Amino acid sequence: MSVGPEAGVPILRLGDVLITGLLNELDDKAALAFADELTERIAADAARGVLIDISRLEIIDSFVARTLMELTTMARLLGARVIVAGMRPSVAITLAELGLKLTGVETALNAEAGMASLGWHQNLQLPEGAQRDALR
Repeated sequence: MSVGPEAGVPILRLGDVLITGLLNELDDKAALAFADELTERIAADAARGVLIDISRLEIIDSFVARTLMELTTMARLLGARVIVAGMRPSVAITLAELGLKLTGVETALNAEAGMASLGWHQNLQLPEGAQRDALR
């Protein structure tokens, strides 16, 4: 696990996908540091996908929204696909009211749906010897 020095945002690697989440609102300096750190990790890890979970955010300001759009563009240039997952309805309403479209940013309802879009699927197969009744 790596943590951005300024933003303090953990970035996890799962195969060729990076997973990160914004746990609280970022100020402008932290947003830029997060974008720089994530871009560096995409290149260093040859990531083909990035999931950014924003389910804990109550608000996104115009600067963070623009930073997400720019991050998506930079990631695409580096060969990675970015999915922003878990946007709260209040955040979506605020973005729409401000006229911010997050152009080029793919979204998913939650992290699980985002990971599925990146090609990861939950395996419900039980190990040998496990009781099937445990799932019921």
